Amino acid sequence: MPQMPNDTFVDPDDQDNNQSANPTFQQVLNSGLSRRNVLRGGRGGALTAMFAPVALTACGGGDDPVAAAPAAPTAPTATLLGFTAVAKTLADTNTVPAGYTARVILACGDPLATGVSAYKNDGTDTGYDKRVGDCHDGIQYYGLSASGQRDDNSNDRALLAMNHEYITPWVLHANGPTASPRPASEVDIEVDCHGVTVAEVKKNAQGVFDVVVDSSFNRRITGTTEMELSGPARGNPLFVTKFSPNGTKTRGTMNNCGNGKTLWGTLLTTEENWSGYYFRAAGDQAKRTAKVNASFQRYGRNVTATSAANSRYQWETAGTEDKYQRWNTSQTGTSADGSDDYRHEWFCQGYMVEIDPYSATSVVKKRTGLGRFAHENSAFGLPVVGKPVAVYMGCDSQNEYIYKWVSTAVWSAADATAANRMAIGDKYLDSGKLYVAKFNDNGTGEWVELTVTNPLIAASSFGFTDQQEIYIHTRIAADAVGATKMDRPEWVDV
Repeated sequence: MPQMPNDTFVDPDDQDNNQSANPTFQQVLNSGLSRRNVLRGGRGGALTAMFAPVALTACGGGDDPVAAAPAAPTAPTATLLGFTAVAKTLADTNTVPAGYTARVILACGDPLATGVSAYKNDGTDTGYDKRVGDCHDGIQYYGLSASGQRDDNSNDRALLAMNHEYITPWVLHANGPTASPRPASEVDIEVDCHGVTVAEVKKNAQGVFDVVVDSSFNRRITGTTEMELSGPARGNPLFVTKFSPNGTKTRGTMNNCGNGKTLWGTLLTTEENWSGYYFRAAGDQAKRTAKVNASFQRYGRNVTATSAANSRYQWETAGTEDKYQRWNTSQTGTSADGSDDYRHEWFCQGYMVEIDPYSATSVVKKRTGLGRFAHENSAFGLPVVGKPVAVYMGCDSQNEYIYKWVSTAVWSAADATAANRMAIGDKYLDSGKLYVAKFNDNGTGEWVELTVTNPLIAASSFGFTDQQEIYIHTRIAADAVGATKMDRPEWVDV
């Protein structure tokens, strides 16, 4: 990931912040292979036993019975894909097979509203709150009918919901990014280039998708967009800031990498490498509680008396205005609860964020129950009427874990097409249970519930006292129950 303008910055998610003694998946795999090599008489049998399907995707919880690994399935007959593969090339171009075409639909800076000037791409463009953001990542397709209603089967009119994971600041400004202190005009552009774009696209007379610039569906969600903190941790003291003294709101979603489409037609966008956007001053550790410091350390924002945790783009240096000072997660005020500074702003990031792409005025909600970590994407289990809804997630950092959320509410088929989609999100994503995956060397796995009543969590040195702490310090709770360390799990699927 580009680090300009702060080329000394090291992304916390590229470092190993997991100092627990939990085994890695590689260790589990090696142990299983070694044991089976003896029992089954060869590496081939060991591999078959280790990689046979296991019951790790059930929609229930950690109390589900663990199924014995079945026999390896018969491999299907190979079939051709039906086109000639492209030849190897070193050309800096987008190469597609013969008979196919590729064209750009949404590029960084493209206008999303009438009256916004065409993108010059010379570093002088502004107004990115009405332009497509930078560095696209996860994209979802939401079909639209001719009358502008949701239509999952439409292939000629749709909304594209697209993440903007990071920025390339040296091309966003005419002379590249200015060194610290950063000019406010540059920071405003960079913050707005993050987040999510929702844009309508429609096939023209030639059958090619074009952007509908004046669409009422078009929307930019940026690093400054007001959002609601929803779910079981809403109102927690660690969400109290100068912006939201009651801990129910925050601003912006950052470093959106993968995403997912809900069963009811909304977007779940992820906050992945968000931790490094925040500055933390040297000596701040002495002002904070042991729990807060432990969480900062586990998520990569630790400091000492002499060394600060610098920020990726140094946005906190742009001035004294509130929108710049929110990037300083140090304790600078004198209040006991944090309502006069942004010491807690960092705790308001790292969640699954739900957006209704069909409503450009709908409230955006951070679903705290799905845990706080470096979210990569979300994958829903097959919905079964009368059964809970399951959501699977990976934490994309070194030696982190795979998680599952299981709703309290059971699935109703009518909810798939309900008009009030965010209310359906409240139903399934604000009440439930959070689990983490633990793999065994006999080829099985189990989901361990992250609950304050779990004896391992209760005995943890962190000192968990309530369930809200688990949703905010999720990695620490997962450490305590012996979850299996993975190699930066990114997109998960079912």
